[in-house]
Amino acid sequence: MALLLRTLARQGVCLSRPHYSVFFRHAAPMGTTAKEEMNKFWARNAKLSRPMSPHLTIYKWSVPMMMSITFRGTGVGLSGAISAFALAALVLPGNYPHYLDLIHSLSVGPYLIGLAKIGLAFPVSFHTFNGIRHLCWDLGKGFRLPEVYRTGYTVIGLSIITSVAVAFFL
Repeated sequence: MALLLRTLARQGVCLSRPHYSVFFRHAAPMGTTAKEEMNKFWARNAKLSRPMSPHLTIYKWSVPMMMSITFRGTGVGLSGAISAFALAALVLPGNYPHYLDLIHSLSVGPYLIGLAKIGLAFPVSFHTFNGIRHLCWDLGKGFRLPEVYRTGYTVIGLSIITSVAVAFFL
């Protein structure tokens, strides 16, 4: 687009006799096609025994990496769960006590219910505490590597403690 505008500005716009050759004067001919270039790229990588791409297996797993992945996963999971429950509340017949009675009629043991409560409480508590950690980062605090690890372990510990406390005391 810039080449077109520059050419038009230099040559002037002449509507009576257009100069089509002017537009192609600055274009360089292609030596190879995209398919040939792609084949050369893959042949060179195969000759050098390179992997297809830097995959997760070449990275050393660390706490900040796992915290980032888990934070994103809990965010997507919580958003999906809230949307699904809201849609179910709008579409399904009956009301909340009806479905609560349905769950009670399953006669699930207290250990399985406690495990389900932990499974529901952990993503909420983890996402909340890690969100507070990210807010501190937005303020410019806690970027040194020892602090990143310390706050990461703190978030994991608080999330476990909070989810267990919510599951067994509520």
